Amino acid sequence: MQNPAERINELTDLLNHYNHRYYQDSVSEISDYEFDTLLKELAELENQYPDLRREDSPTLRVGGGITKNFETVTHRYPMLSLGNTYNEQDLRDFDERVQKGLYGEAYEYICELKFDGISLSMTYENGVLKRAVTRGDGTRGDDITANVRTIKSLPLKISSRTQNSDSPLTAHQLPITNFEVRGEGFMPISSFEKLNKDLEAADEPTYANPRNAASGAFKLQDSAESARRGLDCYLYAFLSDDEVFETHEQSLLTLKTWGFNVSPGWRKCADIDEVLAYIHEWETKRHTLPLATDGIVIKVNSMAQQRELGFTAKSPRWAISFKYKAENKAGVLKSVSYQVGRTGALTPVANLDNLNGDGKGLQLSGTRVKRASLHNANEIERLGLMLNDVVFVEKGGEIIPKITGVDVDARSNRLLSPIVYPTHCPECGTELVRKETEANHYCPNERGCPPQLRGKVEHFIHRKALNIDSLGEGKIELLFDKNLVQIPADLYDLTYEKLFGLEKVITDEETGKTKKIGFKEKTVENILKGIEQSKNVPFKQVLFGIGIRFVGATVAEKLAAYFRNIDALMAADFEALCNVPEIGGKIAQSIVDYFSEESNRDYIGRLRAAGLQFETDDVPVVAESNALEGKSFLYTGTFAGMTREELEAKIEANGGKLLSGVSAKLNFLIVGEKPGASKVDKATKLNVKMISEEEFLGMLSVD
Repeated sequence: MQNPAERINELTDLLNHYNHRYYQDSVSEISDYEFDTLLKELAELENQYPDLRREDSPTLRVGGGITKNFETVTHRYPMLSLGNTYNEQDLRDFDERVQKGLYGEAYEYICELKFDGISLSMTYENGVLKRAVTRGDGTRGDDITANVRTIKSLPLKISSRTQNSDSPLTAHQLPITNFEVRGEGFMPISSFEKLNKDLEAADEPTYANPRNAASGAFKLQDSAESARRGLDCYLYAFLSDDEVFETHEQSLLTLKTWGFNVSPGWRKCADIDEVLAYIHEWETKRHTLPLATDGIVIKVNSMAQQRELGFTAKSPRWAISFKYKAENKAGVLKSVSYQVGRTGALTPVANLDNLNGDGKGLQLSGTRVKRASLHNANEIERLGLMLNDVVFVEKGGEIIPKITGVDVDARSNRLLSPIVYPTHCPECGTELVRKETEANHYCPNERGCPPQLRGKVEHFIHRKALNIDSLGEGKIELLFDKNLVQIPADLYDLTYEKLFGLEKVITDEETGKTKKIGFKEKTVENILKGIEQSKNVPFKQVLFGIGIRFVGATVAEKLAAYFRNIDALMAADFEALCNVPEIGGKIAQSIVDYFSEESNRDYIGRLRAAGLQFETDDVPVVAESNALEGKSFLYTGTFAGMTREELEAKIEANGGKLLSGVSAKLNFLIVGEKPGASKVDKATKLNVKMISEEEFLGMLSVD
């Protein structure tokens, strides 16, 4: 039998080699199945012999560690910001300053695409990734090493395996000791769109753009969740105490040969005219990239000249950033269609065309745009839209199309007609309702409206709900068409005989392309296996999956922890529900209304009979006192004596109520180290009392 240490080293080297070949050379030497099999073997050995796991183990890329608080780290080399400009004259002025600063000495530039992400600093010691830190305030940042390690294109170790003879500096010229690399952490557009789709299905807020999504993903406490977000990073700088490279170009070439992911779009330019030509070239070409960009970074190439030019207090004198303005185009509002979601909410969608009226839509930021969300009737009224209007369209964060205004001057030459908002559901014909406090119109026919029914099943199988990942939208639609599933409980009546051989051809409305959805033997087995495994999903996820309006994943977790089982929750009245931390009147009334319906109780009964978990096995919070009864709390920052989770438990155990945000209802804001400025500012404006950790603990003493 092979020695465990030898096998761990062998697997680590082999899998790192396969990763490098795949992510740097675009070569797949083995199948995904073979790779996953080797990775599983390595993970099992590391679990058995944890002391033998190497710091460059590929198992670190899947994450799994929980970071309750991110340590603040002082940057060895300050991360300064760049000066920004939106016009060419500023660039020529910058060039003149460089020329004067170098006293007429010849110089050249390196131009790089400026990606819309998060600045990261990675420290390597003896060739191994030791620390990854956010930019922070430029002097200090947060240590997010566990999350950055999940980036598959980032080498965890620099060795002879990743170097080659094409490098300007090979291993014998540059002994790998201690150095730092900097780059832009980002979320590819495909990952961003998938994440937003998952969040939308989970009734959670979506991200406005990939940069915000990346920022959130890099700061997640669970590194396994960061790994699932599909993050990546482009490297653009090398730093060390030694003067290693003569030019920035040389550093980029070397970083690439060491296995770092360097953007291939950079270019050396002889003068400012070539820089401007590069900027013009990428103004439209950048939209073909799989990630968001917002400009170009221009740097003096020579490292000696960079040192000679030096820095201002805030930025280097040898570099500047040019930012592109968001592209905005005029199009025609041809019609408005209406989509019905899982909750019955009606969303108006603008159907657009270009000014030529050829039906091809608008060419905007590298893609064809034919639709844009109008959100609700209020938004249509705010914009003052009419059918056949000439409207201005841009992509929010270069991703999501939105109408920004109307060309009122163009109306005199156009035949316009008002937008008549529907009074009945476009899917089932039921009369729409609209509550005074809400912006959306709703279809109340939740048990008979097809998109609502399908949406409830799609929500039920979501990863944060019952997690039946062997099903998807296409398969759910097929099951609906065959009348096998109308509500989620029907999933538990499916059998091999009912599923095998089902198939359907689905056409994409945008592209016209077709694909066949079919249930063959392996597919059926996976579906039934996923359904069976869902019976072990904890109560909080089942409660979320049920789909009670306003009960998102976080609210479901609070309710499950408080009531412990479905029977106690169903028996709770409005007042009892409002006593649950973070549960307001709107949520409480929605829960009361839901369980007052006999059909919903029958639905719960079917799920219970199928074997789903309707009782939590989490350890309940033990009541300590009523010292905080009638008082509401919120916290910000970090605390020396307890974790945030312990603080929340302490509030609940002593009768207090934890709120989700600063409002006039808040009694106390507990302020720790490095508090959030927005919470403190709002608390100050609302005269909310702010207390320290020690003062909070002092409130717990009972006479």
